[in-house]
Amino acid sequence: MIDLKRSDAENQNGPRVLTIANQKGGVGKTTTTINLGTALAAIGETVLIVDLDPQGNASTGLGIDKADREISTYDLLIGEASLADACVKTAVPNLWVAPSTMDLLGIEMEISSDDDRVFKLRDAIANNHQIDTNKYTYILVDCPPSLNLLTLNAMAAAQSIMVPLQCEFFALEGLSQLLKTVDQIKQSINPELSIHGIVLTMFDNRNNLASQVVEDVRANMGDKVYDTVIPRNVRISEAPSHGKPALLYDLKCAGSQAYLKLASEVIKREKNLHAA
Repeated sequence: MIDLKRSDAENQNGPRVLTIANQKGGVGKTTTTINLGTALAAIGETVLIVDLDPQGNASTGLGIDKADREISTYDLLIGEASLADACVKTAVPNLWVAPSTMDLLGIEMEISSDDDRVFKLRDAIANNHQIDTNKYTYILVDCPPSLNLLTLNAMAAAQSIMVPLQCEFFALEGLSQLLKTVDQIKQSINPELSIHGIVLTMFDNRNNLASQVVEDVRANMGDKVYDTVIPRNVRISEAPSHGKPALLYDLKCAGSQAYLKLASEVIKREKNLHAA
């Protein structure tokens, strides 16, 4: 049996920071963040989700009421709170969230003149790791669907990026734009940044076009594409309205099972990276 939990030696290097990003909206980015985080927690990882989207859907989808968000990622980025201050425990064991509020809409005006404006999140994570070295093994960062200062902070803080890609006609066009952005970030602010993988989402096997998109993406991107494909699933769509990840709402549904497989695949890729 393969041991998917990270070793103590790996944990000493700090949490693995994985940014979930796509400049295109409606591709399953937040859904993937919530359910991947839940799946990683379910198989033994200790996970923090950092919600950097002003809409706060990742926070809401984990059952964090807006009235309870006294400290948010806005306070974190302007330096008025630590990561530990911002974290809220969710109903999922081993899963925390640093929630967002609409205050994030004004973050660019607040920090745009700061020399370290793109490194606010990176530094907050590093400072937290110095205080509590073993708390989180994975930090997942949910980004807004645009390339702004929030997304730059997420990419500057991450070792790698996961790209959710909807199985639809313009998928590859949007992907090429994102890959160019990642290259620019590598050259300018984070030379360690890499593409962890591309996850195909909202797949409908009754749709011939969706199957063609899967073939095209795999032909162009090779082993960068995860084996796991996330199906279009009603239960996944219903779960956020109940303030629950799909894995809590309906563990047996096809979408939940797919995210469990994706979590295992993510950890296996991590082990291969450490072994290389």
